[in-house]
Order: sequence, then structure tokens, then C-alpha cells
Amino acid sequence: MSKTKRAAILICSDRAASGEREDSCGSVISELLRKAEWDVADVEICADDQAIISGWLKRRVASGQFDLLITSGGTGVAPRDVTPEATLRVIERRVPGFEEAMRASSLKITPHAMISRAVAGIAGSTMIVNLPGSPKGALENLAVILPAMPHAVALIRGEQPDP
Repeated sequence: MSKTKRAAILICSDRAASGEREDSCGSVISELLRKAEWDVADVEICADDQAIISGWLKRRVASGQFDLLITSGGTGVAPRDVTPEATLRVIERRVPGFEEAMRASSLKITPHAMISRAVAGIAGSTMIVNLPGSPKGALENLAVILPAMPHAVALIRGEQPDP
């Protein structure tokens, strides 16, 4: 019997954090993960701030409670888009296949995929993935990598899953 897969989600958005707009990514990401039999423990919102984002990631990695941490938002080229930099402060090893797969799939839908700077990697025994800040983009990107995630998590845990 496989272990429970645990995830937490951080929405990185100045406007959602200030209450200027309602977040619509957290619930759709949670729903897709739950349909794929993930236990989603947290959905939080923060401003686009490197220290806040990296602190949130570090605390959850250190807790040992999560197999997957997902951020949504802040992956573009705007001055306040700092999620990749915050993630790079935390991860120990990148997983470029996830990054490449998300961008390649998105590029079939929109040329704007070329400006995504989303990062994926491993910190401790936790996978961290940056998703776009739009619900549509977040779902499209997560759907691309989600089939490989259980295998990746099992390997990170040190398990020997069947290929």
C-alpha cells in the first residue's frame, strides 16, 4: 500500500494578499490534486516577496510533513515576479524535466509560455514546483507534470517504485 501523498500550496500575489482581488488558483489546484488522491493540507496567500516565499518553503520542507509544495504566481518577468528566485534559495537540486515539460506544453497554447521562469526542484525530501498565477495556466501546467509526480515522490522518499 502506498503512503499518503501530502501537498501544500502558496499563492504568490500582491493583489490577492492585500485583498484587492480574490484568489482563484488555490481552489482549482487543490481540487486537481485531490482528484489525483493527494492530501492537500494548506493553501496560503502571500505577497510577492522573496523572503516571505522562501521562508514559507523552508518551514514546510523542515517540517517533513509535505511531499510536494506548489507555488502559484510570480513566475513571469514583471519586476515583482520573484517566485523563481525565492524557490532557488531553497531547492538543492533542480528537476529541469518538469520545467521543460510545462513550458513545452504551454507553448502549444500560448506564445507567452516563453516568458515563464517557473522552477521545479527538490529540497530535503520535498518536491517544489512553481506554477503560473492564472487558474487556467496553473491547471494546464500541473496536469502535465502530475502523472510523473507519484513516481518522483517515491524516488525522493528513497522507495523503489516500479517504473
